[in-house]
Amino acid sequence: MLATHARTQQLNGTCAGSLDMELFLHYSLIPSLVIILVLSFLQRRAHHRQQDDTSSLLDSHFGIIIPLDFVGTFSNRWSYGIAFGATANKIMFLFSEGYQPLHAPQWAQAFVLLIGGFEVGLSHFPFFACLSSDLQLVSSVLGFSYSLIWFSVTILHIIECPHGQFVGQYEAVVFYWPSLLCLAFLLGRFLHMFVKSLRVHLGWDLQREEKPFLEVHQAEHVKQLLRKRPLQEEMKSWFQTKVYEWDPNFQFPSRMIGTTVLAFICLYLFIVIEFCVFKQVRDELDVFESKLESYVISTNQTGTLTPVILQLMELMNVSKVAWVVTILPASLTCVSYLFHILVCYRKHIKRLWAGDRRFLPAKFHSPSSSASVVAIARYSGWQIAYILWGYLILHVMQSLGTVVITYSLVLPIVHNQGLEMLRGLGLGILTIAIVIGLMVLQVCIATSFFLQPKMSRADKQKPLALNNRKAFHNFNYFLFFYNVLLGLGACLSRLLISCILGSWLVARIDRTILQNGYEGADMGFNAWIGMLYVDHYHTNPVLVTFCHILITVHRERKAHQALRIWYLSQSTGFRISARCRTRWLLLQTLINNPRLVMLRKSKPGHGPRDFSQILLTCSES
Repeated sequence: MLATHARTQQLNGTCAGSLDMELFLHYSLIPSLVIILVLSFLQRRAHHRQQDDTSSLLDSHFGIIIPLDFVGTFSNRWSYGIAFGATANKIMFLFSEGYQPLHAPQWAQAFVLLIGGFEVGLSHFPFFACLSSDLQLVSSVLGFSYSLIWFSVTILHIIECPHGQFVGQYEAVVFYWPSLLCLAFLLGRFLHMFVKSLRVHLGWDLQREEKPFLEVHQAEHVKQLLRKRPLQEEMKSWFQTKVYEWDPNFQFPSRMIGTTVLAFICLYLFIVIEFCVFKQVRDELDVFESKLESYVISTNQTGTLTPVILQLMELMNVSKVAWVVTILPASLTCVSYLFHILVCYRKHIKRLWAGDRRFLPAKFHSPSSSASVVAIARYSGWQIAYILWGYLILHVMQSLGTVVITYSLVLPIVHNQGLEMLRGLGLGILTIAIVIGLMVLQVCIATSFFLQPKMSRADKQKPLALNNRKAFHNFNYFLFFYNVLLGLGACLSRLLISCILGSWLVARIDRTILQNGYEGADMGFNAWIGMLYVDHYHTNPVLVTFCHILITVHRERKAHQALRIWYLSQSTGFRISARCRTRWLLLQTLINNPRLVMLRKSKPGHGPRDFSQILLTCSES
């Protein structure tokens, strides 16, 4: 009895487990802050204060923790992507505005969502911080512990409340299995990091090198540019020509991989939620149909349903079937968009590397620097939101199109009206064919009679030079009135095509759906362009290679200079300290620039020192 009662409560959505996931999210901020403070304390600042400054008491501790380098990170790409995937459930709650940590008036909902976003980000901050930290041994232990806590709590929630009121049986499994898979991957990743760092700590393996300034694929890309192109290009397969061609010298940054993984999981959760809502609506419609049918039969003397009621019930049945049928094509279309956006990113960024900006509108050839920096933070979130909204809009439009096709082609055959349907379809096709034929005929007449002959046989078309002007003017006059009527249909077709393409491409953030001259009003396209320019300026292989050469030459010069000074000190027998060398350079600078002496800041309690004091200090050292 108790088990049956508990299962009934779970199916009714009243299951109360020992741990609430939303409450656990609030309490998870405590270990998250502890991990951030530990990593920050162990992180050394690269540029810290001088030792003679008594206000510096932390000795270069408490450095800034970077969760993820959104610009130019190519290492641990899939680990970062899986870490983003672990946040999918919370992001869907934010998207539906179902998670609000505070209760506030309606006008303050934007601030409430902002606080909720910060809380979700802070609770998942340790995943990224432990992956990006240089302290591999400590960060792997902390990351594994934190991931294990989330994994255990999620498993406990699924075991205690596996069913729900939306999906029914195993609802928690349906909603939480992507997060569980991501958390399991992170557990394995942190365990692998711990083993590698422990072997290095015990001296069994060599210390891993620092993060290279120039990535291998960037260097290979520059080498490929310097090579001569082969006289005969290799034959490409159909897949390479039509679908995708793999480039070994190009890698997508971690931001793009993480955005794609998170968009896949969020799209899956959105489809599941939509299907659950559809089941509820379908059940309500079934109840409404039964009540309506019983009411009409009770009030009607003949006991039969009227044609209006039958048509209404038929419309509801067709709509329900159309909605279910179009789930698969709408979802596949959005999935193909995710892959196509990656292809467009590679194509656009490589064009920018080559200096080709012709694919962009003229106003985007020199975008605002501040807007481009903000676009890096906006793009990932906006891309996911565009995919979700694009799926919903595309699903609605495909459902409407399916209903129209059903009423135009399927139902007439079901109701034994196939001949009338074919007659009307034939008349419609004939009318459209005649209109298109007349438009093509105008082009043919203009080509044959109203253009002068070709100037050369090699020309592809006749020159834009009028011939038979009198006949041309009469031709235009009599077709003027017909083209007015034809323009009405052309206007409606323009509106219809704009609606279809707009709804079909609303999820494509890599292209604008607005007409030429109004691209600036498309905020998603602006974020895409700004993100491209930031990646172009910071990850251009040619520019990065040039900076790498400058840094390498500078280090070699410093090493050569230090080696020469050491050799001189060894040969003369005198010890030349770094402090003495610095003071000698200071003296040389002050001699060449006497006005700088007045600008020097002296220590408290000491008067200004002249050049002899500087030399005396140098000689004493």
